[in-house]
Amino acid sequence: MMKKIFKIEKIATLLLVLVVAFSSCTKDLDITPKDDQDLLGVDFFKDETSYKRLLAGVYANLSLTGVDGPTSSNIEGLDAGTSQFGRVLLYLQTLSADQMIWSYENDPGTREIQRNIWSADDPIILGMFGRSHVTIAFANNFLRETTDAKLDERNVSAATRAEIKTYRAEARLLRAMSYYYMMDLFGQANFSTEEDAINAQPKAYTRTQLFEYIETELKAIEADLKDPLANEHARADKGVAWMILAKIYLNAEVYIGQAKYTECIDYCNKLIAGGYTLATDYKHNFMADNDVNSAKNEIIFPLVSDGTYTQNYGPTTVMINGSVGSIEKNGAALGVGADGWGGALRLRKQFVELFDGGIFSGDRRNGIISGTRSKEITDISDKDQGYVLEKYSNAKSTGGFGVDQTFVDTDFPLFRLADVYLMYAEAHLRGGAGASVANMEAYINSLRSRANNPQNNLTAADITLDFILDERARELHWEAHRRQDLIRFGRFTGGNYNWAWKGNGSNGIALPAHMKLYPIPAASLASNPNLTQNTGY
Repeated sequence: MMKKIFKIEKIATLLLVLVVAFSSCTKDLDITPKDDQDLLGVDFFKDETSYKRLLAGVYANLSLTGVDGPTSSNIEGLDAGTSQFGRVLLYLQTLSADQMIWSYENDPGTREIQRNIWSADDPIILGMFGRSHVTIAFANNFLRETTDAKLDERNVSAATRAEIKTYRAEARLLRAMSYYYMMDLFGQANFSTEEDAINAQPKAYTRTQLFEYIETELKAIEADLKDPLANEHARADKGVAWMILAKIYLNAEVYIGQAKYTECIDYCNKLIAGGYTLATDYKHNFMADNDVNSAKNEIIFPLVSDGTYTQNYGPTTVMINGSVGSIEKNGAALGVGADGWGGALRLRKQFVELFDGGIFSGDRRNGIISGTRSKEITDISDKDQGYVLEKYSNAKSTGGFGVDQTFVDTDFPLFRLADVYLMYAEAHLRGGAGASVANMEAYINSLRSRANNPQNNLTAADITLDFILDERARELHWEAHRRQDLIRFGRFTGGNYNWAWKGNGSNGIALPAHMKLYPIPAASLASNPNLTQNTGY
């Protein structure tokens, strides 16, 4: 039942277009809803299951863009193709870095992102800023509708009230997660909670304010969340809160100029003790049945995808169709059309070279297809240049494929246990307390053993920070982490590490320091004078 609701029933999708959910976000985004449905009324709440459906609407915004099919958008000013949450996150974190190339540079915003020449008018940047703030607005609306006063007024039963306590914690977590991505990508955000008047001009929070809010909020709701792995599929639990906290602590020197590696280790230890286990097969994490195969206890939080209930052009649909090579026409093996999207995605050579060497020939994480291709991409429009990658697929671990040959069933693994192991090691190497050398070695070697990598008996002497950065790429490529990792290691901007087409140079050129942050979208600046443009834009 929950699999269906969160992959997502129509009643949940309708909540995406209700005016009440947009009323607190339209001013700061300079956008308006396309639907004139009435506000949620008394009749809606007569059925106490409505509260769960209302919560599903908050989750739905992470997967859907509208209710009239995959090309529809429920927000004026945001196109479906440039505002699906997981897709724009993938673009901003991965396409902007050293792993991925998108062939079709006439797609709005992609050329600018992958060549690092973006501006405040880029539609993908607006899509991320806008979609995340809509999640915040939906969460705020849910919290306004579930106050004690509202529940008293509607004579809500004690049993439903107990469930709503957990629902409210989940809504607050999704709101905090949205602020986390705003902090990471933009360094500021329009800030509002359910306590603010619906039509009030939102405040603008700085990176430091956002960090403090996220940290405080996630700790405050922990007791009300379900234990790790105890919630229904694709609903957040304590593990998701711990993961976000571990992430902000790992990156705290970037965000607030303070080292918090001990705190990162503390939350990694909580996650490791939480019952999560590595999938028996690396590839299970990226298959159409990753909600039920051995990956279900490795994936800490997914963005749901389903060929029936959530048809959208999200990250897994994009990557699986895009991974079909122009020469190979390997779509049938991936569970999509034989030609896929005709070579939409290819690999930059710097990523390919991380798998060079004999020890990687049998590495299960190495899904690179070279064939007769050149490793160099001298012409982005030439889809026959550059290697292609088979990582994600619409195939099931037990045989067969997803229900649709375009819109895949493969959930996107936003957070998973393998990342926790790598964070634990990195935080230890950076001076954090609370980790042991023996555990660090065991966690890293467990990843390499699963990958069938012969070099799986590493000792502490082998596990350096440079090794961790490369191993994060080998383990977590195309999972929307790379830009953040390169910034933390001081290799995104400047010229000490260049990659193909960095800064619009075929061999890469240095980027100015201000590009560690994206610009605030021009439309958002115009609608909220409390926001200020980031330096350099």
